[in-house]
Formats: sequence, C-alpha cells, structure tokens
Amino acid sequence: MKKHDNAYKWLALFVVLIGTFMSVLSSSLINLALPKMMSVFGVTLSGITWVVTAYTLAMGAVVPLTGFLSDTIGIKKLYMIALSMFTLGSALSGMSWSLSAMVMFRVVQAIGGGLMSPVGMSIVYAIFPVEERGRALGLWGVAALAAPALGPTLGGYILSHLDWRLLFYINVPIGIFGVIFAAFLLKETEKKPFEGNFDMIGFVTSVMGIVCTLYVLGKWSTINWQEAHYPILLTIGIFSLILFVVNELTHTNPLLDLRIFKLYDYALSQIISCVLVLALMGGSYILPLYLQNAKGLSAMQSGLIMLPSALSAAITMPISGALFDKFGAKVVSIPGLFILLWGSYHLTYLSADTANSTIMLVSFIRGFGLGLAMMPINTVGMNAVPLHLTGRASALTNTVKNIFSSISVTIVATLMTTATNNNYARLSEDMTLSNQAVADTIKQMQGLYMTSGMSSADAQASAMSSIAGLLQKQAYLDAVNYTIAFTVIAILITIFLAFMMKARKQKEIYKA
Repeated sequence: MKKHDNAYKWLALFVVLIGTFMSVLSSSLINLALPKMMSVFGVTLSGITWVVTAYTLAMGAVVPLTGFLSDTIGIKKLYMIALSMFTLGSALSGMSWSLSAMVMFRVVQAIGGGLMSPVGMSIVYAIFPVEERGRALGLWGVAALAAPALGPTLGGYILSHLDWRLLFYINVPIGIFGVIFAAFLLKETEKKPFEGNFDMIGFVTSVMGIVCTLYVLGKWSTINWQEAHYPILLTIGIFSLILFVVNELTHTNPLLDLRIFKLYDYALSQIISCVLVLALMGGSYILPLYLQNAKGLSAMQSGLIMLPSALSAAITMPISGALFDKFGAKVVSIPGLFILLWGSYHLTYLSADTANSTIMLVSFIRGFGLGLAMMPINTVGMNAVPLHLTGRASALTNTVKNIFSSISVTIVATLMTTATNNNYARLSEDMTLSNQAVADTIKQMQGLYMTSGMSSADAQASAMSSIAGLLQKQAYLDAVNYTIAFTVIAILITIFLAFMMKARKQKEIYKA
C-alpha cells in the first residue's frame, strides 16, 4: 500500500477505537450508579434494573440490522449515525428527570452502542489487508479491555467526589470528537444495490426472539416460575428464534446470513468463542462477586485488584496480533489457553483469607493468557469470510456473542445459587445442639453476648445467628470455587476445540 493509504488505515482504526472505548466504558460505569439513581428517582431495585435491562434488550435487538444497514447506507455513514445516537443518548440520560425518561434515553444510547461494535469491526476488515488484521484487532482489543478495567476505578471516584450524572456526560465530548474525526477521516465504502424484499419476517422474529429470550435470561436467577408471564415470554422467544433460523436459511436476502456458518474456520471460531465466553465468567463475573461479598471490598477496590488482569491482556493483545499475522491462530492461541487454564485453576482455592496480592498475581498471568488467545480465535473466523460478506458476518458474530453472553451469565449465576444452597444445607446438617462441639461453641458465644447485657435467650439466638452467618459465608466460598472449577472445564473444552483449527497463516487463508 502507499504511504498515504497506510496512514489512513491507522487513523481510521483510531476513530473506531474511540467508539469502542466509549461504548464499553459506559457499560462498566452505569452499574455502579444504580444505587444512587434509586435514591434520586425514588424507585425500587426491581424498577432501577430497567436502566440496564432496557439497554441490553435494545442493543441485542438492533445488532442483526447492522449487516443490512451497512450494505444499503454505507459503513461510514452508519458509524457516524451510531456514534451520534450513542452520544445523544448519553447526554439525554444525564439530564433524565425520572426513571421513565432514563429508560427511554438509555434505549437511544443502546441503539447507537449496538450498531457501533459490528460496524467498527466491518471498518477494520474493510481497510486492513488480511495479513495486517491481527495487529489492528489487537489494538482494538486493547480499547475493549482497558475500558472495563478503568470503569470501577473511574466510576467509584466520580460517585464519591463528583456528580453521578458525569458518568453519562463523560461520553459527550468524546463522542463529538469521534463524530468529527469520522466525518473527515473515514472513507465511504461502496454501497450495494438492494435486491428483493426487505426481510421483514426475519426482522420481526429476531426482535421478538432476542428481546424475549434475553429478558428472561437476565431475570433467571430471581424468577418465580409460578408467574405465568415468564414461561410465556420464554416460549415466545424460543419459538421466534426457531422461526427466525428457518426463515434466514430460506430467504433470498436474509437479515442475518446464517449460511456463513458453512465456512469451517468461521463456524469453529464461533463455537470456540462461545465456550470461551463461558470460561471467562470465572474472572469477569464470579471474581468481582467474591471480592465484594466474601472479602467485603468496595467496587472500586475490587476494580483495582482486577486491573492487572486487564492490563496484562491489553499489553499482550497487540503482540498476539503480530504473532497471529505471522504464524496463524493455532500457534498463538493454544499456549495462551494453557496459561489461562493455569491461572483459572489457581482461582479454585480461594478463601476469605486469600491475599489480594495473590489474586492480583494469578489474575495478571491469567490475563496474559487471555490476551494471547482471544484475538486470534475471533479473527481467524472472520478472515475466512469473503470481503463482501464481512458486514453480515460482523452482525452475525455480535448477535451470537450477545445471546451466548446472556446464556453464560445465566448458567454461572444458577450454578452459584444452587451450589450455595446445597453447600449450606450440607454444612447445616451437623450444626445442631445435639452436636457437643457445636453446643460448646454456642455456649461460649452466648456467654460473650451476655457480658454485653443480653438476656440468656437473646444471647443464645445471637450466637446461633452468628454461626449461621459463618456457615453461609463458607457455603458461598465453596460455591465460588465450585463454579470457577466449572469454568476450568470449559477452558479444557476450548483447548480441545482449538486443536481442530487449521494451522495456516493468514495469507494462506486469504488465498484459500
């Protein structure tokens, strides 16, 4: 490529990184502000969760449209629209005067955010030749990993010392800057003439299927199945997704081209990525819960402990990209997965007394492996897709990712809840007054409580309550280790699948 063309590629990547960083950072910030918003708007926990639920559902619903919109509107224009909507939604969310207004403006933000990731991926694949995509996507991955790493620290500081609305307003100058850069730097792609009818059946069934399914999955751990609307919504969601798949495989101009799964490298890449998403839940979902619930740390403190993991992954990703371009996915990702396996295995022995420095060290090594493995696995599949189908493939990839991420959270949350309850029941079996050791312990604790002025009956009740609390904490810790062990098994499956990848360099894939 010419020197000017080479400069354009990296400037265009910078524009994409702005949107990626802003979108991911916002998602990691908003959860921290929910308690504050509950107080400001005077609503319950079930009400305020719609701030997150509405965003998730709207984002999931809009992603399947990105391939069609990219082809008909053009990638540059669509990216600018997405970034503008996200920025506008952020500004309006910051000005919200009620829960209803916040939910409505979060939907606007979600539409922009849902479009940005797949469109950004399409831009990278459109402007970078196949032998340079690894380095480009490695840098893109830095933005995607750095944002959630900074989120708890930045969000905690803003909530402690500034106005919570800044969590939304912080996106506005960055978004305006990104839109201006996109207008002047990005080149428009060639639009494809629209042939045939718009896949309205695919659009309707995808929206119904994704929204209903993601909603039920998001509420899974707290659902009362005696309430009829949950089974009805789940049935509608699954049935709609089945109709969607049938329609997409038979439609001449499908909304999501599922026939892309016929490409071996792409299909295997998606399968590995889905299992890897489940495997990563040990660090991204379970570890923060352990740090806050078992060790009593704040969200900000937990974020600082987990920061080394994200930093090591962010540092490794560009290196992984360069190695991927030179040697292919298999040579780079498999060693990374083994490192990830080692780190995850050493998280299965957590206790309330585990040193924070130990967790940081293991997480750092774990992040190093993740940085090596993730990008090559994702990229090798997309590199197998013909250039004219990258927009459709990006939409398909992000749709699969959104659905399986929700499924993974549901699986892990259900395992945690079930394991905690079972462990507590098991530990409680011997905790009766007929057990002499238990009786002696309660008697000692009862005596301590009585010295503070409690009656004998109240002191005994307090002693029993304290022991029950200790049992609950131990049951929770055992459940944490059990669930992380489950994710270790998922990593082993990922390693097995990774050996099935074809050991080819990127130029060889392109020629194939």
